[in-house]
Amino acid sequence: MAFLRSLGTGALVAKAVLGWVSRDPKAAGLRRTNFHGREVTLAGGPALAAGATIGAATGAATGRLAAAVVTAGAVSGAVGFYDDIVGNRPEQKTAKGFAGHLGALREGRVTSGLVKIGGVGAAGLVASALIGSRRGSRFGRGVDVLLGAGVIAGSANLLNLLDLRPGRALKAGLVLGAPLAVGRGAAMTAGTLGASAALLPADLGEEIMLGDSGANALGALLGVAYTARTGTGGRLAALAAVAGLTAVSEKISFTKVIQDKPWLRRLDEIGRRPA
Repeated sequence: MAFLRSLGTGALVAKAVLGWVSRDPKAAGLRRTNFHGREVTLAGGPALAAGATIGAATGAATGRLAAAVVTAGAVSGAVGFYDDIVGNRPEQKTAKGFAGHLGALREGRVTSGLVKIGGVGAAGLVASALIGSRRGSRFGRGVDVLLGAGVIAGSANLLNLLDLRPGRALKAGLVLGAPLAVGRGAAMTAGTLGASAALLPADLGEEIMLGDSGANALGALLGVAYTARTGTGGRLAALAAVAGLTAVSEKISFTKVIQDKPWLRRLDEIGRRPA
């Protein structure tokens, strides 16, 4: 019952927020041109962030877990949306990657990308602290909190790296979230999956895009769900995998890898609007 309630809440809130944001008089400022040259709206980002966060919080087993969900989802979505809007300005586009944002900071400029990085990192740390650890020693608990923070923030960044083609990040989120929707904590994951499934057709149809807001929130919430049900070993393994994939992305394009593997290309293109 809790699983279905969380699933439905995530889907309903995501659709409702998408409609509300799209009808706002200022919605024209959210229009962007995608890689096909088609006009899409960034409204999908806050819609996913709101739906997934509220749905996941509905399914959280304890108040602390609900607080962790809200912290990770809402903050990651908010700072991502800030970067989506402010980062589109000409003076912001010159800073690329983490090194570019640090370089701008040395020049006395705080970029929207740096705000996003700091916000997602801080949200991950607070969310992980709220989840806590089962280890007895203070040192062990501290290690677990830091590992969890890395998983949450790293997952947010990884999903954002995948959000380069319609539906890709949502498909990845659904695949990664499926194992977490079974067993302990399944209801919390259901809210995130419900919101993702509700917005997938519009994303594949190139009506919306997630932007940093939606992709960061999606990854952060999956990171919370994973961290909440694992200990030191599980968190360490996930952080190593996320860090490894992130490092690889600096050298190798995920899009190129997908295009070069026929089975990955077919999965990536399922349901997508023809070019």
